[in-house]
Amino acid sequence: MTVGHASACAFCGRPLKVCLNCRFYDPSAYHECREDLDEPVVYKDLANFCDFFVMKETSDAQQIKSQEEARSRFFSLFNDD
Repeated sequence: MTVGHASACAFCGRPLKVCLNCRFYDPSAYHECREDLDEPVVYKDLANFCDFFVMKETSDAQQIKSQEEARSRFFSLFNDD
């Protein structure tokens, strides 16, 4: 699926080409992006013309679940049960 500036979600109508949907979006990175941007994208939830955009393959819910699982496994190392 090619995601362009005008692409929108069929369910809610919100734009798809936004930083929050990008594989390179990282809140802890400089300009919140893992790519080397000349100018930051200010509004991460609005459509933009970024040339680096690649739709991420996992959802936020999947990432949170894997983080929770990793945290659980880490703490189980120190659990005496």
